[in-house]
Formats: sequence, structure tokens, C-alpha cells
Amino acid sequence: MTDGLDDATLAFAHRMFDLARAGSTDELVAQVDAGLPVDLTNDKGDTLLILAAYHNHPSTVAGLLARGADPDRANDRGQTALAAAVFRQNAVSVRALLSAGASPAAGGPSALDTAAFFKLPEMASFLRGES
Repeated sequence: MTDGLDDATLAFAHRMFDLARAGSTDELVAQVDAGLPVDLTNDKGDTLLILAAYHNHPSTVAGLLARGADPDRANDRGQTALAAAVFRQNAVSVRALLSAGASPAAGGPSALDTAAFFKLPEMASFLRGES
């Protein structure tokens, strides 16, 4: 992410990732609406959506999905937003991601793998469409 970017641009990008982590939905989606790439990634491949899901902010997840965030994009470790939401056991985010077309089998470990590894039967049920 740092190739050829000046300090001000890097600081702005870091602030956007912090907004996703903090669940500052209104400010973050306003930036996306103003032209910020919705699938912006950091140096680890984490997207704004992955960070929002991992830090348990379903309204931010929904806002990013509504603006076209890729629900199956994986970070450099193969993790997806859906796997993060499953890990956090956030049914609202899981449902939003599934409704946006996220695949329970995408990534590695996938959301299904995550539910099985951490023994999360309720999350596995959501992923199989049983709830």
C-alpha cells in the first residue's frame, strides 16, 4: 500500500482503516460515497469490510456492502469478512454478508472451517441456511 504514496495519503488511509475498526459508519461511508475505494486494502490485505466484521460492527458491514464491497475478498492470510463475522459470532453481520452473496466456502480457513474449528454450531447453522 505504501508504494509511491506521500505521508498525507498514508495518514488518510490509516484513518479510514481506523474508522472501519471503530465502527464509525457514517464517516466511513461518506468517504466511500465521496470516492474512497470500498475495497481499499491495507498492507495485510485486510479490507474495510474485513476490519468492520472482525471488530464486530454490523452497521458498518451493512453500509460497506450497500456500497458494493466484495463480500468474498480475502486478506493475505486467506480470511474473509464472513469468517471474521462467524469468529465474532455476530449473526447480524453473518446474515448481511450471506445476503450480499458471501460464500461460506470462500477463503482459507473458510467461514465453515471457522465455525467447525471454534465449535460454533449456531454460526454453522446460519452458514448452511438453517436459521
